[in-house]
Amino acid sequence: MENFVFSNCTKIVFGRNAEEQVGVETAAWADKVLLHYGGGHIVRTGLKARVEESLKHAGVSYIELGGAQPNPRVSLVREGIKLIREQGIGFILAIGGGSVIDSAKAMALGVQYEGDVWDFYSGKAEPKEALPLGVVLTIPAAGSEASTGSVITNEDGWLKRSCDHVILRPKFAIMNPELTYTLPPYQTACGVADMMAHIMERYFTNVRDVDLTDQLCEAALRSIIKHAPRALEEPQNYDVRANIMWAGTIAHNDLLGTGRIGDWASHVIEHELSGIYDLAHGAGLAIIFPAWMKYVYKHDVARFVQFAARVWGVDPDYHDPEKTALEGIRRLEEFFKRIGLPTRLADADIPDDRLEEMAAKCTGNGTHTVGNFVKLTEADVLEIYRLAV
Repeated sequence: MENFVFSNCTKIVFGRNAEEQVGVETAAWADKVLLHYGGGHIVRTGLKARVEESLKHAGVSYIELGGAQPNPRVSLVREGIKLIREQGIGFILAIGGGSVIDSAKAMALGVQYEGDVWDFYSGKAEPKEALPLGVVLTIPAAGSEASTGSVITNEDGWLKRSCDHVILRPKFAIMNPELTYTLPPYQTACGVADMMAHIMERYFTNVRDVDLTDQLCEAALRSIIKHAPRALEEPQNYDVRANIMWAGTIAHNDLLGTGRIGDWASHVIEHELSGIYDLAHGAGLAIIFPAWMKYVYKHDVARFVQFAARVWGVDPDYHDPEKTALEGIRRLEEFFKRIGLPTRLADADIPDDRLEEMAAKCTGNGTHTVGNFVKLTEADVLEIYRLAV
């Protein structure tokens, strides 16, 4: 097990009607905030009105900025930074899922920085300070409500890149599972794939003697696998939705990665797909993760056998461990198909004529490798894309 420091400052307010507490939680940080959200869903469901009423009751004024979209754009982030500066705002309240939260995090980074906010995502600048922000979560998926990460897309070149720093953890996250009842099935499924990927990125490690977090990862995966089909069949089952929502947070708040070195190649490889084709991130991960597994499993067959046996209940074949490993990968693919996700590029109507371009962009034109479980070159990444066709 590796040395580690674990600290998570995000206050979680979880349960029915939790959004009623947003005013009190926000007032503890500022009396004027930026209210950031996506489209009309929160208006149609009445959530926006309830949040506004809670803020007004707590004496908090707000300026609105909507328009966040999947794979959030740096252009809107720049607009938000300008608005925050002009209005003298000291806190950001994000209402939505990972895209809205990641956009808000990018704004929080850019407000007190003299250069362009993209510098943090291109590696030209290191975060040092950020505005505080809070979250009302509506889509369990990205785990951004309690994570240190933010991912945005630059329309100039359609580059999707991440920034990670502890100052980006939200100060609080309001989480009411009832807010997820109206999510379309496909969006629910994409969220499930995203949170599973967050766990598997940590699970496939070269670090030994991490049995405790191995089993925590496996338990979280089994719970998601159990509840995801039920969430699609019974969308208003509170307990099912609650388990899914909490799993999404646990998957990415860093607890499951303590003492381990995660991989993260699949995320980096997928970013090129959703950056260019605007594919839902979870759908892209459902395509890329099995392909990555098929390419690297021989690096540590025993870990893939453990994954197959403990997560998917595969009976180990002691005479042919590779058969067991491959069966685990097959069951992962079948699960993604069962909940309505693509597992091949063709399933998502993505052509195979830009694979070389994506492999080059993913590795900085071959100047660096990606991943830690196996360090992948540009040629390796290209083969993984080909396995996903």
